[in-house]
Amino acid sequence: MKSLPNRFFITGTDTNVGKTTVAALLCAALDAIYWKPIQTGTRDGADRATVMRLAELPRRRALPEAYRFAPPVSPHLAAQRAGIRIDLRKIKLPAIAAHENLIVEGAGGALVPINSTQLMTDLMSHLGLPVLLVSRTALGTINHTLLSIAALRAARLDLRGVIMVGKPNRENRRAIEHYGEIAVVGAVPLLKKINRATLLRVFRRNFDRKVFAP
Repeated sequence: MKSLPNRFFITGTDTNVGKTTVAALLCAALDAIYWKPIQTGTRDGADRATVMRLAELPRRRALPEAYRFAPPVSPHLAAQRAGIRIDLRKIKLPAIAAHENLIVEGAGGALVPINSTQLMTDLMSHLGLPVLLVSRTALGTINHTLLSIAALRAARLDLRGVIMVGKPNRENRRAIEHYGEIAVVGAVPLLKKINRATLLRVFRRNFDRKVFAP
C-alpha cells in the first residue's frame, strides 16, 4: 500500500506571525511544492519568492498564485480596489503528481475575508486539506490562538496542530495545549540567519515527525 503525501494548509492567528517561514521550513523538510493561492502586498514582494529563497526551491516547485494584488491589505479589499471579486471556483488544487507533498499558505489570519460573503476558512474548506495553525509565543498568544482554534473547529476543518514561532515560552505552550486540547507539533525559535540548512535543523530538533510522516 502506497503512503499518502503530506499536504497541508498553513494559516495563522494574525498577519506577519511567521506563516511564510514555517511554509519554507516544511517545503524544505518535506521536499514539498509551495503554493499561495491569494497574495496581497506584491509591491513589497511576494511570499513565493521568499519561500523559494529560504527553502532553495526551484521555480517549478513554487507555483504561481491564483490571485495577486499590489496593496498590502486584506484580500477582499485588495480585490475590491482592483474591481474584481475573488471566486473560490477559480481556485483549484494544483494538478501535481499523486506522490508529491504540497504546502499551501493562506493570507493573513484564519478569519480574513476574501470577498463580501466568504472568509479564509471557506478557502480551507474548499481545498479540503488538513490545517496547521501558526501562532506567536509572546504575550497575548493564548487568547489569539484559542480564538483561532475555535474558529477553525467551528468551520469543521481538520486541524492537525499548532506551530509556535518566537522565543520559547513553556507556559504559553502548555496553556494552548491544555485549553485548546491540541498538540503543539512544532516550534520555530528566533533565528539570526534563515536559510535552508537552518530550517532543516529546526525541523529535526523541534517538530513532531510523526505528524509529518508519509
